[in-house]
Amino acid sequence: MKKIVFLWAVAMCLLAACTKGNQNDTPEEVSEVPTPRYCCGVPVDSFRIDTLQVRQGETLGGLMTRAGATSRQVAAVSCLSKEDFDVRSLRVGKTYWVLYPLANADSAGVDVSVPRYLFYFPSIQETYVFHLSDSLTVSHEIKPVRTEKKQTQAVIESSLWNALTEQSLPIELALELSEIYAWTIDFFGLQKGDSIRVYYDEQFVDSVRIGIGRIYAANFYHGRQWLEAFYYEPPDSLKAQYDPSVSGYFDGNGKSLRKAFLKAPLNYKRISSHFTYARKHPIYKTVRPHTGVDYAAPMGTPVVAIGDGVVQFKAYKGGGGNTIKIKHNSTYTTAYLHLSGYAKGLAVGQRVKQGQVIGYVGSTGSSTGPHLDFRVWKNGTPVNPLKLESPPATPIPDGLKADFQRIVGVYRPFISSEKE
Repeated sequence: MKKIVFLWAVAMCLLAACTKGNQNDTPEEVSEVPTPRYCCGVPVDSFRIDTLQVRQGETLGGLMTRAGATSRQVAAVSCLSKEDFDVRSLRVGKTYWVLYPLANADSAGVDVSVPRYLFYFPSIQETYVFHLSDSLTVSHEIKPVRTEKKQTQAVIESSLWNALTEQSLPIELALELSEIYAWTIDFFGLQKGDSIRVYYDEQFVDSVRIGIGRIYAANFYHGRQWLEAFYYEPPDSLKAQYDPSVSGYFDGNGKSLRKAFLKAPLNYKRISSHFTYARKHPIYKTVRPHTGVDYAAPMGTPVVAIGDGVVQFKAYKGGGGNTIKIKHNSTYTTAYLHLSGYAKGLAVGQRVKQGQVIGYVGSTGSSTGPHLDFRVWKNGTPVNPLKLESPPATPIPDGLKADFQRIVGVYRPFISSEKE
């Protein structure tokens, strides 16, 4: 019996020893070693990084000198070809990184004040890396743009710009929508309660939004009506058969949103004087006709042609000051008065395109302040520019109507409204 007890005790001791040994063999839990962060193939976490910005008038060589580069490194930069990097492309305020060796036990004998890499970021999408360790080399990386389709809407309280910014929506939407609806909506006449629905592409680099792509469809509630816009272009197999004007924005019935004339020839702050045959002139103090519209705007604001045409007159003309006249067709002529100057190269007889800058707001002639006096004649008779009716451009041709309606059927659900 004693022998059995003895053997049992020995067995328990051996079991305990084995258990203890197994516990010791199990490695203690340790925190993971962080994976180095790479940028353009460089383990940037292994370096000290200074983040700087390009200064006014700074050259690449001067930039590197400021970063502590050696004279050899700076000299190598001056030998770069345009294919490697165009040194004239440096832009003031753009960010760049300078990477230095870390000061640690492994840096004995290493000058940690001399840069090993320089990263230049012309944009969020683009990076140039200057490898400075041995012979100078330059690598160039362009990150891919990721596109997501988005559906959004906004109610206007004061302006389209404010409505979008208040919802952190891309401000580019306001710019694009003002182009799409330039011929149908006066964006300075928007009212509280107007609204917009948009279906579009939003663009990202990594997780950062960089802008928008195509607007496929929009629906603008203005003047107590919904105004649809659908982007359409013919299939590639049919493009050669149709005029390029077939590509663009159309309403749901296939009528082009592009009219012969823009609603206004500039971005203005307010209308300071309307079309009338009985206005007391602010300088001469006499009642006389004012057959135009005065748009108050800052000095130098660009003025554009409201439609395609030929420059008929460009000169100083009495009380109108620097004046441009454009003949658009056999029916319509427009004039732009009190300009501070003309667009470079503009000449009488030159053909201009709709939206082309022709001059700049000024106060020449009989004027009390910077503004544009804009005038329109129809068959030689002055007409009110604010009541100008403009015929639409080419509608969807019969041969493309079925395909266009297919596109409308795809996009309309994204912009439809119960108010319609």
